[in-house]
Amino acid sequence: MTHQVNRLEGDYILENARYAIICSRFNDFIVNKLEAGAIDTLKRHGTDLSNIDVAYVPGALELGIAAQRLAATGRYDAIIALGAVIKGATAHFDIVIGESAKALSHVALSHDIPVINGVLTTNSIEQAVERAGTKAGNKGAEAAQVAIEMVSLLRQIG
Repeated sequence: MTHQVNRLEGDYILENARYAIICSRFNDFIVNKLEAGAIDTLKRHGTDLSNIDVAYVPGALELGIAAQRLAATGRYDAIIALGAVIKGATAHFDIVIGESAKALSHVALSHDIPVINGVLTTNSIEQAVERAGTKAGNKGAEAAQVAIEMVSLLRQIG
């Protein structure tokens, strides 16, 4: 007798899910494209625009506190954090990306909600432009897909 495992997998068709998107205004010429990609993806997968709230923060370091406050409301099924940190000549880059990622992970685990880290970390403006919708696809759209899949999976788990 052959036994099969029970597989739990998220899918990409969800109704009645609510999403918060947090956008860093620093490097907004990149983040605006990530935001548009995320919203378009959510919409294409059945999310009503009225179920999407977008908040804006000054930079990547502020994403964590905004995610914390949004998660605490209990209104959202997932939070998508978008930003663009481009490497400069100082160690500031490493501090910003490390602390931002740590804060977002902490919010996800503390509030039992998917917090998707869609913060680009690139070595150049050219790389950021590629990841915002030219050669490398739109990482904001990919972050939204991850959010949809995680909400679906967590609903299956219960």
